[in-house]
Amino acid sequence: MRRVWTGILCTALGCAAEEEPAITMLGPCTTASPFDSADLDAAFAAWADDLVVSEGAGGFRRVRRPDTPDGLVDSTVSEGIAYGLLIAAYMDDQPLFDDLWRYEQLWLDHHGLMNWYVDPTGTTACPGDPPGSTCGAATDADQDMAWALLVADAKWGGQGALPERYRVYAERQIAAIRKWEIDPTYFVPKPGDTWGGYLQTNPSYFAPAYYRVFAEIDGDVEGWQSVIDASYAVIENARRAELGNLDNGLVPAWCDFEGVPNPPEAPAPGQLPDDAWQYDAARIPFRVGQDWCWYEEPRAQQYLARINGFYAGIGADAIVDGYALDGTPRPDERSADPTASAVFIGCAGVGAMAEQGDHTLLDRAYQRVAGLDLLTRSRYYQRSWTVLSLLMMGGRMAALTTTSSP
Repeated sequence: MRRVWTGILCTALGCAAEEEPAITMLGPCTTASPFDSADLDAAFAAWADDLVVSEGAGGFRRVRRPDTPDGLVDSTVSEGIAYGLLIAAYMDDQPLFDDLWRYEQLWLDHHGLMNWYVDPTGTTACPGDPPGSTCGAATDADQDMAWALLVADAKWGGQGALPERYRVYAERQIAAIRKWEIDPTYFVPKPGDTWGGYLQTNPSYFAPAYYRVFAEIDGDVEGWQSVIDASYAVIENARRAELGNLDNGLVPAWCDFEGVPNPPEAPAPGQLPDDAWQYDAARIPFRVGQDWCWYEEPRAQQYLARINGFYAGIGADAIVDGYALDGTPRPDERSADPTASAVFIGCAGVGAMAEQGDHTLLDRAYQRVAGLDLLTRSRYYQRSWTVLSLLMMGGRMAALTTTSSP
């Protein structure tokens, strides 16, 4: 059997020739009616101008965190490189993509995955950790990198400025994720390659839409389906009457497989506890939204109906950057303006793409994010999610699908 990648959006976004992954449309989802490609171009330019630097990048480029509340100023995290790779791939910037990937390759851990945190000078992984300790990878970043490599293979083919083909790197990345970042017994995604699993996971790391294509890449269809099922099981298990979140879609940022909140550590001063709907958890509607828009997973639609109802009741202009699981507003105390968070508002907009009736939440979320001023708490995080959510709400972040033929 040979794999033939098929799709229908190649003329819009550009695809490589040959039998490469191809871009497809967004299925049942509604895109934002105010979408203008000029908004996306402006967001991409603002992101790149502010965050993409060559200093400390070993001759390549990296994504910096200029004002992070967590860690060293101007440091880089694997999450940021992953966001950058996604953005570069979907925005068709191959030189930037290649530079970011070559930087990533400078910081591999013993499992072949990027150490999650690098100092701004490009000399130390996990600065400040005790000598001899393991830094390790972050699963959400590693998954986004694998997906970005597949998109790069679809759009450009070949290898660009890299030593090997995009597809080869993608296959290697997916194999490492499957071996080191998936609980081998319960199939729940671990938060990293050296810890977590059944007892501690982060639902915002779950990327069920990706897993469907990863299964086509490595052939482990049954295994990846188990990962998809485990991901939705955790989200469903987190609905608990005693937490007040049975019907609002709010999920703890950290929990065990049974959905019981289980933060890895005490929150920093002023930070919302990790048992609440905070800056990690806010991404869940985006990732689940992809699985509905791209692959029409019924469990995704069911979840989105709950979170969309919650956010629609608030309105895009009043969404703040943190909630207790019962829906009580609990904004992050480190935010200058808790109503100015692109990740909360943008991901709410992506979730609202599933709604077939009232598009008020989707369109207003788009307008707010397109204003490019939702930058509270961390310009790195908010600018990244500005571009990612505009890509998705505008229908420019499309799926990859595969079929098999003799």
